[in-house]
Amino acid sequence: MDLKKINAPLSTVTYNKNKVDEPTGNIYEAISIISRRADQINTEIKKELIEKLEEFATYNDSLEEIFENKEQIEVSKFYEKLPKPHALAVQEWLDNKVYYRNTDEDVQ
Repeated sequence: MDLKKINAPLSTVTYNKNKVDEPTGNIYEAISIISRRADQINTEIKKELIEKLEEFATYNDSLEEIFENKEQIEVSKFYEKLPKPHALAVQEWLDNKVYYRNTDEDVQ
């Protein structure tokens, strides 16, 4: 996921209900799919952040000394400024970038 190319809003936005539930015809199903995608995005971002912070980690046995690492602070600030996972998931949903299927229909 390329976080720099995302055009999701940074603040709260009101969406047209008809556009959100258009692909499924059911608002609850659409929200369920969006929430699952938001969980996936959150996991990806968290994993990526931890990997980047580990690169700059300094391990120290002493509890008295606390070091501030400028690289870690910059990486953290970058991730704090990103849109929230739910905003990213809604934007992907509205752009038809989320694949979903109804398993009940596959069985019949």
